[in-house]
Amino acid sequence: MNNAPRAVAISPVSISVLLRDYAELTKLRVTSMIVLTAWTGFYFAALKSGVSSFSWTLFHALIGIGLVSGGTAGFNEVIECDTDSHMRRTAMRPLPAKRMGLTHASIVCSALIIGGATYLWLATNALTALLTLATAVFYLGVYTPLKRVSPICTFMGAFSGAMPPLLGWTALRGRVDFGALVLFGILFFWQFPHFYSIAWLYREDYESAAIRMLPVVHSDGRSTAREIMIYSGLLVPISLLPTYIGMAGRVYLFGALILSGGLFYYGLRLALSNLPADSPRSKAPARHLLRATVIYLPLLFLLMMLNVA
Repeated sequence: MNNAPRAVAISPVSISVLLRDYAELTKLRVTSMIVLTAWTGFYFAALKSGVSSFSWTLFHALIGIGLVSGGTAGFNEVIECDTDSHMRRTAMRPLPAKRMGLTHASIVCSALIIGGATYLWLATNALTALLTLATAVFYLGVYTPLKRVSPICTFMGAFSGAMPPLLGWTALRGRVDFGALVLFGILFFWQFPHFYSIAWLYREDYESAAIRMLPVVHSDGRSTAREIMIYSGLLVPISLLPTYIGMAGRVYLFGALILSGGLFYYGLRLALSNLPADSPRSKAPARHLLRATVIYLPLLFLLMMLNVA
């Protein structure tokens, strides 16, 4: 009898499925957006420093930030595996669908976070590495558990979500300047209409998973609408600051005013609908607001980069 071990064939199909699962685990589309906003910060830091915005430093920064971001997104799915299994929009992710084990995912995501932070330390600077790692720790250690405790989770999570352009800036400059804080502020205030509209649309999913988003805790919708109006309103003057500090020109100023005013308008439409968050009729204005936020951010940053001062 031949007792020699036999090689296990790995089919191209299984590799393809695994790669798709890795992409979903690390939220590739969200991670790509994070990398692009980090590039925006690097771009303006390069202008301020008088150097090329296309360099090996940019490559290293985006790789490192992308690795940590993907690892953080994946580790969030590890922590929330049970929660995701109770939500229709997340039930088919690799972990709740049992296509990938928790240990496997934990090892991969830990390697991405530690490897990405180490890469940033060696290839850019210690400040960027530490800030990126601190962002991941804050997201996983503060924002993620707070989702089951209080609606304040959205406010706390906005700090981590606003970090990418600041990280791109520090990767080149090695310090936090006021321009980096302005980019941070734009992204910080933008997140509220964006994520509140998502929470409004998927309120029933969040409720079934016991995630205490504002539309779940206050189903009448008034508190959520008020928050959307406050942060959308504050975003208008914040979005104009790049012109006043010399980062962007007058074309950007008028464009930002139109874009921010338009976003505020869609938030106002949702608020004036005076519909509770659990009303099916309220989904349409919430969906329009979500689309407006998705269009707003890339257009604003693109206009800012095309119309530098």
